[in-house]
Amino acid sequence: MSTQFLSKLSQNYIELLEDSEYYDITIEVGDDPNVKFFRAHMNILCYRSPYLRRTLAANKKNNDNVLTNIKLSNISPDTFQIILKYIYGGVLSLNGQDASDVFEILLTADELLLQELIDYLQNYLIENESQWMEQHFELIHRKSFQYTSLTVIQQFCTNLMAKSPDKIFESLDFTSLPEKSLIQLIKRDDLRMEEIEVWEHILKWGFAQNPTLLEDPDNWSDDDFKIMENTLQHCIPFIRFFCLSSIEFSQKVRPYQKLFKRQLYEGLLSSYLDPNNVSTENILLPRNVNDIDSKIVNNLIVSHISKWIDKKVIIDNKFSQIRELYLPYKLELLIRGSRDGFTPKKFHTLCDNKPNTVTFIKVKGTEEIIGGYNPLIWESSNTWGETKNSFIFSFKSKNDFGPYFGSDLIIWSSGEYTDYDNICYIKDYYEKRIRDDGNFLIEDYEVYQFI
Repeated sequence: MSTQFLSKLSQNYIELLEDSEYYDITIEVGDDPNVKFFRAHMNILCYRSPYLRRTLAANKKNNDNVLTNIKLSNISPDTFQIILKYIYGGVLSLNGQDASDVFEILLTADELLLQELIDYLQNYLIENESQWMEQHFELIHRKSFQYTSLTVIQQFCTNLMAKSPDKIFESLDFTSLPEKSLIQLIKRDDLRMEEIEVWEHILKWGFAQNPTLLEDPDNWSDDDFKIMENTLQHCIPFIRFFCLSSIEFSQKVRPYQKLFKRQLYEGLLSSYLDPNNVSTENILLPRNVNDIDSKIVNNLIVSHISKWIDKKVIIDNKFSQIRELYLPYKLELLIRGSRDGFTPKKFHTLCDNKPNTVTFIKVKGTEEIIGGYNPLIWESSNTWGETKNSFIFSFKSKNDFGPYFGSDLIIWSSGEYTDYDNICYIKDYYEKRIRDDGNFLIEDYEVYQFI
């Protein structure tokens, strides 16, 4: 058994920092006229900061025992004093520091390669100063992508851009985004932009990187197309071209066809001319621009369900389905098993007396999604509701019962407070079979009210 007395150890090392007798190095911090000298100890700095270890290795004491001195001109003395206290005692005091000061401390920690401090300060800023970060988004975004270790801040910026792209693009010169940041943004499923707008922004960004190119591609040479192709080669794979309408394709994409690999462009063209003979493998589905808060389904599945509810014709063509998404409903999540539990009691508490609900069930160990629509209300009773407007489905991507669709799709438990232990499907009332009869396990389930 070992006991750690870290508090006293920290105190002793801070006392050593403040002692003026045993130091063996001086550090000149800041730039004229704001310069301050700090006394420190080489061994401690070397073992606490990889950056200072490398710097000191290049400035070792010479043979006549002259005191080592290093300069850190791009760090403010106030910030370095806080950092130095952390290096010696593992103590970080942010009392009296505003958000801009904390951000400066973070950038200094990154420069000195203090990973523990980097991780802490990134989370501190997001949890405590997110409003300030939004107000100073341009600064936060630009700086964070200049420092490779600030991945948490980078993700915060990308999340914010995906959530409010119009707001951010108004405060930020979009064309100045580094390629890495741009790709992180356009690859997201939850980017709230129409796909044609994404493509137009990518083109705008490409033109900004090549200001000598003419705006009209009809006047481009083969070399001009090659220049733009090289500029956009890492962005193009994340544009969901198959989600564009035929008019958008004709007017906005076809003039730039020489930018695309032949296989991609031919597949895209064929999806309009002969959609039934085009492979749907590796096709990026539409973005979830309507805030569908689901761990199970995407916009395409919700569009199908919405059409079935409204008795609309579903075209037997995947590309038409993608391009004609039907999303007229707001989805209110009533219950999610992984969040709220898998007991009948919780289901009835959250879902009873709510009409027009859809249940989505993820079958464990498969990509299968099954479920059903109930236009009636759920009740904790022994009575049955009858309707000709309900349906059950399958997509290959005070009774102790949960959602119960006739005798066909049943989720129930041996006790109202016990997790569901009998989930089964047996074709009975509903006309079409959706899977083989028998029991199965569920990974998760969600019930939404369609409003």
